Amino acid sequence: MTADTTPHSAPQTGPQTALILQASVRRDASVSRPLVARAAEALRDRGLRLTDRDLTAPALPYVDDAWTAANFTPAEQRTDAQRQALALSDALVAEVQAADRLVIGLPVYNFAPPAPLKSWIDHVARAGVTFRYTENGAEGLLKNKRALLVMASGGTPAGSEIDYASTYLRHMLGFLGITDVTLAAADRVLFEQDEALARARDAIDAWTADAALAA
Repeated sequence: MTADTTPHSAPQTGPQTALILQASVRRDASVSRPLVARAAEALRDRGLRLTDRDLTAPALPYVDDAWTAANFTPAEQRTDAQRQALALSDALVAEVQAADRLVIGLPVYNFAPPAPLKSWIDHVARAGVTFRYTENGAEGLLKNKRALLVMASGGTPAGSEIDYASTYLRHMLGFLGITDVTLAAADRVLFEQDEALARARDAIDAWTADAALAA
């Protein structure tokens, strides 16, 4: 893909920032949403500044021909219409660039991530901005960040050969440079709900316990 000249975010000073992503299309009946909220509350209590993004309200648009044409056009050559086509993507990228930590809700739909989360990946995976190709292969540009995947599944065991959700997210985050990824899985809740929720809560509490206090 064509290299982009969009400037990268400068290092942040002061309180750390956490990006909180909700992706479940369900509300009151969601398993992942309360778990993500638990992580967010713990990080807020530790003094982190939170950026909340619900990927379902409003739903992220899918990338289309206009988006792709704009993305393949060098930044300095884009028309006003092309810059507008990438405006939401630019905002989503900026949120990730500014974040020290990411908490990503990952409900499993048909063994895979839900469409809103896949759309988010499509918007933030941009050559020259969040990754680049070098003579040694691809290099992720979103480095020095930590991510928590809050997975919820009805019957899919986390990390199993039919788990195309957490394995895909781990791969994509690593491709973008985010290699410190922890999984908090409330998996197989149709069969062992209490145990699954307890495991996920324990993993969330452990991951948030060492969050840096505000400077």
